[in-house]
Amino acid sequence: MFVAPDPGLLRLRTGLRAVLGIALAVTVAELAGFSLTASITGGLAALLALFTVTDGTVRGQAVTTLLLPLAGFPVLALATLLHDHTLLRDTAFLLVVLGGVYARRWGPRGHALGIFAFMNFFSTQFLHAVPAQLPELYAAVGIALAAAGAVRFALWPIERRTPPPAAPAPLPGTGLARITTRQAIQATAACAVALGIGQVLSEDRWYWAVGTTWWIFVNTVSRGETLVRGFRRFLGTLLGIAVGMVVALPLHGAPLPTALLVAVCVFGIFYTAPLSYSWMMLAVTVMAGLLYGLLGVLDPALLVLRLEETVVGAVCAALAVLLILPVTTHAINDAWIQRSLRAVHAATAASERRLAGDERADPSPHVAELDLLLGRVRLSLAPLVHPLSPFRERKGRARQVLGLLDECAAEVRGLAAVAADPDASHDARLAAACWRVETAVERLTSPRAPEPVPAAELEAVPHPAPAALGHVSGLERLLAALDEPLRTPPGSLLVRS
Repeated sequence: MFVAPDPGLLRLRTGLRAVLGIALAVTVAELAGFSLTASITGGLAALLALFTVTDGTVRGQAVTTLLLPLAGFPVLALATLLHDHTLLRDTAFLLVVLGGVYARRWGPRGHALGIFAFMNFFSTQFLHAVPAQLPELYAAVGIALAAAGAVRFALWPIERRTPPPAAPAPLPGTGLARITTRQAIQATAACAVALGIGQVLSEDRWYWAVGTTWWIFVNTVSRGETLVRGFRRFLGTLLGIAVGMVVALPLHGAPLPTALLVAVCVFGIFYTAPLSYSWMMLAVTVMAGLLYGLLGVLDPALLVLRLEETVVGAVCAALAVLLILPVTTHAINDAWIQRSLRAVHAATAASERRLAGDERADPSPHVAELDLLLGRVRLSLAPLVHPLSPFRERKGRARQVLGLLDECAAEVRGLAAVAADPDASHDARLAAACWRVETAVERLTSPRAPEPVPAAELEAVPHPAPAALGHVSGLERLLAALDEPLRTPPGSLLVRS
């Protein structure tokens, strides 16, 4: 966690840019004479614009940022107008949850718009905004989005120099293609229960239970991923409350030190988010405590209530993914691993054609796709390799699969590098070796396939002299070694069952 690499200092630059963008948004709101409620609303809008907009191109990011008010302003108005009408407010909130999760089927843009809509309803409850404040809330959000956009696209355009990585295409298949529909139903049901229990605990702070449930469902697919995320959210919140007791309480809402610490928390959110959800939640929880201090309502009892509401939300999310239209972990594992294996084959075939003299063949896109897919495999296998996972055999197999796939990726990168060398020669044995790789991938991705060549026999074959053929031979051995952990017996539930 502490020594994780940051290639190109991307996380550092993104975190510093977020601090700059949010500080600019809040500063302009304060200079405009807005209330504290409006300034905080604007700061949260800027944070969301910089955090959730993740389109694969700069132009796509700009379009999504421009569309955020279309998702946020109607919800903001609805939330303030229904603030004192409990039943209507709760019904509207659950409809926002349903629509926000369902919108994820339209990719990163739908994902960002759904989150922005939800958080506008949430922030209204957090700040107890009323209809009379709506004009300045609109103005504050508009200023915040303009400030965030100016910093992101003009003052510090990181993505123009370092293009954002493209996300893997959604999983195909009738059942998997409807995951967003399942999640929309799961999240809405879980939020409904969390809302009811949260209101029993507190009529004023019930929204934390709903917010916990919502964010647990973000960026998860299977029930295993959701359960692990729920545990990490609880852990991060618990640690954040402990830190808040020491850091936020003694300040008593003093503006300058609170603002400085909020900036540190913002940086922590952006810097740790790609690495650890628990660390990110620690920063979020401390920031929330500091904002409560600014509002003059922070005390130890409120922090304890925050933890109780988090437990309620996490339990509701866990029950929903276990009982309502569950998406099993091993089904998701199977889909992502198979796509990774096919990317291995595609990169190998493109490299072979390039070495054979086909200038149009380019393995680079397939290598880039493989790296993205392996990141998704790690995410889907995270529940199995989690330190608290009780399934030791599955944990061992999952770690073995991850290790072998990483080695496959290294061989593929080496092969692509050889293919990119204009002086590299084509070996007559390369086509046969690539055909064997294709056969091995077909064997691993098809329920009916010939028996594999024993890995021990492949290990005994000496490496041929040409570099390209050596990489392909390495792939053969690794694919043969993958056969055992992937073809598990019924009940093992790694990928084949």
